[in-house]
Parts: sequence; structure tokens; C-alpha cells
Amino acid sequence: MPNSADTIVAIATAPGRGGVGVVRLSGPAALGISKSICGDRELTPRLAHFARFRDVAGQVIDEGLAIYFPAPNSFTGEDVVELQGHGGPVILDLLVKACIDAGARQARAGEFSQRAFLNEKMDLTQAEAIADLIDAGTEASARAALNSLQGAFSSEVNQLVEDLIGLRIYVEAAIDFPEEEIDFLSDGKVAGDLQAVHQQCLRVLDEARQGRLVREGMTLVIAGKPNAGKSSLMNALAGFDAAIVTDIAGTTRDVLRESIQIDGMPLNLIDTAGLRDSADVVEQEGIRRAFAEIKKADRLLVMVDSREQSIDPQDIHSLLPQSQQQLEDLALPITVILNKADLSGLPCGPRSDGCFVLSASTGEGLPAFRDHLKQVAGYQGEGQSRFSARRRHITALEQALQALENGRAQLHGYAAGELLAEDLRAAQKALEEITGAFTADDLLGRIFSSFCIGK
Repeated sequence: MPNSADTIVAIATAPGRGGVGVVRLSGPAALGISKSICGDRELTPRLAHFARFRDVAGQVIDEGLAIYFPAPNSFTGEDVVELQGHGGPVILDLLVKACIDAGARQARAGEFSQRAFLNEKMDLTQAEAIADLIDAGTEASARAALNSLQGAFSSEVNQLVEDLIGLRIYVEAAIDFPEEEIDFLSDGKVAGDLQAVHQQCLRVLDEARQGRLVREGMTLVIAGKPNAGKSSLMNALAGFDAAIVTDIAGTTRDVLRESIQIDGMPLNLIDTAGLRDSADVVEQEGIRRAFAEIKKADRLLVMVDSREQSIDPQDIHSLLPQSQQQLEDLALPITVILNKADLSGLPCGPRSDGCFVLSASTGEGLPAFRDHLKQVAGYQGEGQSRFSARRRHITALEQALQALENGRAQLHGYAAGELLAEDLRAAQKALEEITGAFTADDLLGRIFSSFCIGK
């Protein structure tokens, strides 16, 4: 956990050169340190003051604006000063060094946002939304992150928690005060309220899954035998020649990556070396890397020449040589693509056996294949993601939902009020981990360490 007695400093603008660069100070000594940098000039809160920035020896480093945000009305909830100078990396590094020489210390990654969270300026989902907004790769993901920053996700989770607390109070009152004769088994209130909370949790989970798709997208690995058209498919989906395509089998030796989007859903495409027995050391390494990427994928696209005979989409090991040992016990969704429909004459589109027929070289069947990818991902469109979400949010909501289902079984199957109360408590705990109302310190450390230094 950060030491709030420290005053921290970091460059708040993006790395590189620019017209303006910002150095941010936060902590109890922020104002004093900034005064020493600005020549003891008095800083009126929330007003921009022109100043010459000096190091501890009095030498002028730069000139620009200083703005003071007193606690608690600042981003972190502490005294904050922003020094806005010219955006050269050397100048900004000198300014940070001057602040450190005057008593500040270098901020850790995400420490400003972490202090804002600990000082209750925002909850954990809002803090994560800052990083998501900065990292947004699509317009849809930026809008979803902004909604989360403004509290859209938090309000949904907080309402669930409030409803759970009300339900827990009623159930635990019946257990702890039997003389009150609260019969939650016969009056139907608990069963009805539990069903309502369960349905609400399902709805939020569905929206969170959409939010995660908008934020993270889906990682697709394209695999298959040499010369099956893997690189052609990657180029067709990307819309440009990301990979070299020739008639020579084994052209792709390394892993190629490209990020695209389909109607606002990010897709991370990974093209791999053709899978076959080979004595070539370089090709063997490419095949090893291909299997390593397959194991990390959200979905595997298996490319097959549609002119091949006796294609069994269920026999993955016949479609991918050497995969028996590599992919054993790997529960990975697979789409088998029958490519080169322009040569085989097969009609393009989905088939009843689960295969998808297309021509990567002519583009025939690609629009329907894009729809197929949205369908298997469960993507409902840009307008369906009201907030951004992460894997940990999905996991917590699934845990809460499971606890509610367990509680419903205890209520209807065994009339066990004590066990129902425990399941309700577990559901509440899982939900509170989302917003940070209940969060272990090590989880906080992992979350904020993924932020950039100046946030």
C-alpha cells in the first residue's frame, strides 16, 4: 500500500515530444515543493500562474504554468500541483529531478489513481476505467470506458449489493429472532426477492460480457497445414497485406499479429506457421510458436483446403498434424474453415456440420464469416455495451450468480435459512470485490501496477 505521508511526482503526459508537458505532484508537501520550484511564488487554488521553474541550485530549467488543487478537491484527494512546461523529455525529466531533490519521490505506476481510490474519490471500477479509457483502441471501447468512469458500472453493482443487503437483513432477522415469527418460507417474499436479484445479476453479467468484448475483443489464432490460405485469410480480414502470400508451402515461418475491429469489437488476429513434419530448424521453431499461441487463444480458426477429401471437422488431429500431444485436454472453441471455395466450387457460408466455406483470395463468404465471428463471441453490437468490464469483473459476477443459485437451492430444497444467509453473504462479498468495497491489498497492487506512471 502507498505511504500517503509521501509526496509523489511523475510526468503526467504521454512519452515523447510535444508542445506541452505536465509534471504532477501529490501529497502533503506538494505545495511547498512547488513553491521552491517556482521561486516561492504564492499559488492561488485552481488558478494558472506563470512561473520560471528552477532546480535546487536556482538554475532555471523551464518556464510555464503552475496550478494548485488543494485537498480534498483534487484528483487524488490530496494537495496536487501541476507544473505545465514545454513537452521535451529532457526538460520534463529535469523538472521531475528537481521535485525529487526538493523532497518528493518518484510515483509508482498507477499510484495517483490508487490514492484517489484510497481517498474515496472514486471506486475501483472507475479507477480501472481511467486505464481503459487511455488504452481504448476503438470508439466503442472509449465510450464504454467513459461510462464506467462516470459510474455506470458501479451504480449497477451497488444496486445489486443494496438489494442483497435488504434480503440478508430479512433472512437473518428470521433466524436470529424466531419470536418475531417471520416465516420466509411461506410468505414468498424471500423467494420473490431472491429471484429478482438473480435476474438482475444475470442482466448485469450479460452487459459486463459485452463490455469486456468491447474492451478486450477476441484473440483468434489461424492454424492449419502449409498453403491452406492462412495468411490470405489474415490479409482479407485485415483489409491489407499484413502477411506475405505465395504459392510456396511454408512461407510463414514466424507468428504474425494484427489488430482489427468488426462493428466495434476488437479482434486480435494471429497468423501462424503451417503445421507439418519438418526437418527445417527454423520451421520447427515456427511450429512450436504456433502451438504456444493456440493455447492462449480465445478461438482457433483451422484452415483447410476445401478440395481435400473426407474432411471431418470433429477430428481436429487429422486437420492439424502434430496436434495430438500439443492440444490434448485443451478446451478451445474451434471453427473449421474450408478455404479456396473459388477452386472447389463449394457454396460459401456456414454448413450443417459446423464448417464455414469461403474464399480468402476472392473475398467471397467473408461478410458472412464476420457475422459468424460476432455470433460465436456473443457480441451484440456497439450500442449494447453501456460500460467497460474486465475478466475479474466477469469472474466476480459469475461467483455472485453461483452463490445466489446455491442459495435458491438451499431455500427450495432444504428450507435451510442459515445456509441461504451464508450464500447471500458470499454473493455480496463477490460483488463488493468489483468496486473495491472488499478487496485484498495484493489485488489492488496488481490492478494499479498496470497503469501508466503519471495516473
